[in-house]
Amino acid sequence: MGIFLTKRAEDLRQGGIRAFFDKAAAYSDVINLGIGEPDLDTPRAVIGAGCQAMLEGKTHYTANAGELPVREQVAAYLTEFGVTAHPDGEIIMTCGGMGAVAMCLLCTVEHGDEVLIQDPQWLNYRSQVRFAGGMPVPVPVYQEHGFALQVEEIEKRITPRTKVLILNSPNNPTGAVMSRAELERVAETAIRHNLLVISDEVYCELLYDGLIHCSIASLPNMRERTVVINSFSKSYSMTGWRVGFAAGPQEIIGKMTVLQENLVACAPAFGQWAARYALQSRCDLEKMRGIYRRRRDLMTGGLNAIPGIRCEVPKGAFYVFPDIRALERSSEELAEVLLEGAHVAAIPGSAFGENGEGFLRMSYANSEENISEALRRIRAFLKTG
Repeated sequence: MGIFLTKRAEDLRQGGIRAFFDKAAAYSDVINLGIGEPDLDTPRAVIGAGCQAMLEGKTHYTANAGELPVREQVAAYLTEFGVTAHPDGEIIMTCGGMGAVAMCLLCTVEHGDEVLIQDPQWLNYRSQVRFAGGMPVPVPVYQEHGFALQVEEIEKRITPRTKVLILNSPNNPTGAVMSRAELERVAETAIRHNLLVISDEVYCELLYDGLIHCSIASLPNMRERTVVINSFSKSYSMTGWRVGFAAGPQEIIGKMTVLQENLVACAPAFGQWAARYALQSRCDLEKMRGIYRRRRDLMTGGLNAIPGIRCEVPKGAFYVFPDIRALERSSEELAEVLLEGAHVAAIPGSAFGENGEGFLRMSYANSEENISEALRRIRAFLKTG
C-alpha cells in the first residue's frame, strides 16, 4: 500500500472498457464499436441555449441542488412517466448520471452493506459500491429471459445485510428493457425486504418499436424507496456537458445536496440551462431515435448472418449483446483477435460481469457506413481466421 493512499484508493482499478480502448488506440484504422457514447453531436439548438445562457451571465455557481427553474422542468418531465418529485427538496442537478449514482451510494451505503447489481451490468456500479464501503452482490440475468431481472434470482441473494438494489432499464450492456409486469414483481420484492432501489434510467428515451418507458418509481409504494437517476448524455448527445439529475426521497436528496456542496459545489450552470431547453423542446430526439433504430436493425441483421453468432434484437439503449458461445472462444479472446485481425473493437462480455462471458458488447452509436464495414471485416476474418 502507498504511504498516503487509503485502502479504498488502492483498490480502485481502471475498468476493462478503458483498458481495451487503450489497446484499440494502437490501430489507426480501427472501427470502434466499443464506445458507449453517441457519435451524434449535441443538437445545435441545445448548444445555442447553452451559449445564450453564458451570454446572459449564467456562468457562476448555482444553488447546490441546481437552478430552481431547471429542477421545475425536471419535475414536469418526470410526471410524464408517472413519477412525482418536488423541485425544491426532492430533485438535484448533478455532474452527469455517474456523479448522481456515486453520491447516492455514498449517502446510503454503510461499511459491509450489500448492494444487488445485475450481472452483466455497467461495471462502474461495482467500483462505486466498493468505494462507498459496500459489497456488490451480482444477480445473474439470462438471455432466455431477455436479460430481465428475475425475482427468484434476487431472493436467492438477499441476506440481513442487503440494503440496495441497483436497477438499469433500458440496460447497458444488453439493451434489455424491463416490462411493467417485470418491474412490479421486483417492486414487490423490494418492499417486502425493505430495499432502496437506485433506478438508473439514463437510456429511457432510447426505446424502439413503440415501447414506452416505465419507471419503477411510478409503481405503488415505490416513490419513498426509489432514487431515479437520469442524464442528458445519451438522449441528447451531451456527454461532455456533464449534466444529470437525481429524484427521490427528501432525506436522501437533501444529503446528496450537502455532499455535492462539499465535492463539486454544483453542476455546470450553463449546462443546466441547456438541459432545461432540451427537456422543453425534445430537440432532435425523435430524429436520433430513428437513426439508432436503423443502425440497430443493420447491426443485428448483419451479425445474425455470420455463422456462429446469434444476436437478439435489443429493445432500448444503443448496444447489441451478441451470443458468441458457438465460436468456442472466450469473449476476451474473441475481442482480442477481432481487434488484431479485423481492426474492429468490441468489448468482451466478461468485462461486465461473470455472467457476461460468451457475449460481446457492440455499440451502434456509429455511422451506418462504419457498421457495414465492421460487419464485413468480422465476417471475412471469422471465415478465414
